[in-house]
Amino acid sequence: MKIFVATLGTETNSFSPLPTGLRAFEETALLRGDVRSEPETFINIANKTWLALAEADGHEVVQSLIAFAQPGGRTVRNVYEALRDEILRDLKAAGQVDLVLLFLHGAMMADGYDDCESDILERVREVAGHEAVIGAEIDLHCHLSERPLAFADAIVLFKEYPHTDVAERARELYRICRDTKRGLVRPTMALHDCRMIGFWRTSQPHVRQLVERMVEMERQPGVLSVSFAHGFPYGDTDRIGAKTLAVTDGDPILARNLAQELGRAVWNMRNRIGEEYCSIDDALDRAQAGTEGPYVLADTADNAGGGAPSDSTFVLQRILDRGITDVAAGCYWDIGAVRICMEAGPGSVLDLRFGGKCSPMSGDPIDLRVTVKACIPSLWQTGLDGLRAHVGQAVRVEAEGGIDIVLNTVRTQVYGPDVFTQLGIDILAKKIVLLKSTQHFYAAFAPIAKEVLYLDAEGTLVRDVRKLPYQHITRPLWPLVENPFSDQHDTERTTAA
Repeated sequence: MKIFVATLGTETNSFSPLPTGLRAFEETALLRGDVRSEPETFINIANKTWLALAEADGHEVVQSLIAFAQPGGRTVRNVYEALRDEILRDLKAAGQVDLVLLFLHGAMMADGYDDCESDILERVREVAGHEAVIGAEIDLHCHLSERPLAFADAIVLFKEYPHTDVAERARELYRICRDTKRGLVRPTMALHDCRMIGFWRTSQPHVRQLVERMVEMERQPGVLSVSFAHGFPYGDTDRIGAKTLAVTDGDPILARNLAQELGRAVWNMRNRIGEEYCSIDDALDRAQAGTEGPYVLADTADNAGGGAPSDSTFVLQRILDRGITDVAAGCYWDIGAVRICMEAGPGSVLDLRFGGKCSPMSGDPIDLRVTVKACIPSLWQTGLDGLRAHVGQAVRVEAEGGIDIVLNTVRTQVYGPDVFTQLGIDILAKKIVLLKSTQHFYAAFAPIAKEVLYLDAEGTLVRDVRKLPYQHITRPLWPLVENPFSDQHDTERTTAA
């Protein structure tokens, strides 16, 4: 077989003040050519997995573009079109291919394109023809709809959040598509609309049950894959919301029943969504009442991984106002402040203004007298599943009271403790560790935390979705309405393809 592989994606936050341009892709991932020698990252691991599996089976692999950007606002139109068209040119140049395997996000929007994934899949189908088998691996924070099901033979979503199963899902998609081309299976997909907007962490016991339920469903004869699309609350589109997807071997009724069964399970846990969030002051009170730390506080509203600027100051300012000491906080995206500290060098004492720059959702800048303790020209942190993530230039500044702050130049969320420890910060000695992250930090920080607290703070990613100024939602969704399955609406919305 000849197998074509490519990656293109980002997670678009309609409410983010940051446009996603070419620089955003260059800073995150813009790779061409052979990825064999590239260090494994969250973004290239799917392609590397497909390459290894295909070559082990004796197949030819055509590698195309790997392009991924840190989440932000809509992708600039000419940037999206150029990257998409590069993949299409590579596909045309490859000639007749048997399989096309794509790693997409599922919540990418560009100027003029509200559904980039369907646009890509439709154009790939036009080039590859109907004899080719097309598969897509997609992030669970996606806007899944019926449209992409018309162009792909199989779609597989991550099951885990944090996303620790990218390679596993890549192997699953490869097997389904390979066996489809061999005539061993005939994928049939069914999608169920849960009519919900929410947040689900697979580290929570009740959400863990959903993951286990999907795995159990996949053990049934004739079931190829079962997925729960959590959705992305910050993408203002009529496709928004949680969905469930089942892929069976030529059995549309089974696919529909499984998707509905899983969807009902998601609906039944709706009142447990968001129960773990607490206010800034409540979290600080709990941390101060404790005899030892570290208490890990997640500033979820300013997570770069959801499209936020990562420069908001609301939580840190409250810590300063309350006179709390022994704190490590990061990462604050502030290119200008980093430049000043790098120029001054370690040991320098200066009056530094940082944060609060990108929009009103960033708060006010903070002014502090700090000592520059460390500077690293190019810092990498350990990301999901031990994969590397670039932080850019990074500096550690220390304020009075043992408050250590990490500033950096490549907008990213915090994944692991080494983003602090590489700069000489002993987080085990801190009472509070404040992270700009939502959930991907959990696997690395939970084992060392006295307690993990998720903050309901101000910022781009507000937790109460009822406060978001949606303009494009066209169907009733919980919690925007209490009962989206009321009399004037069908009680089921499942489509088989």
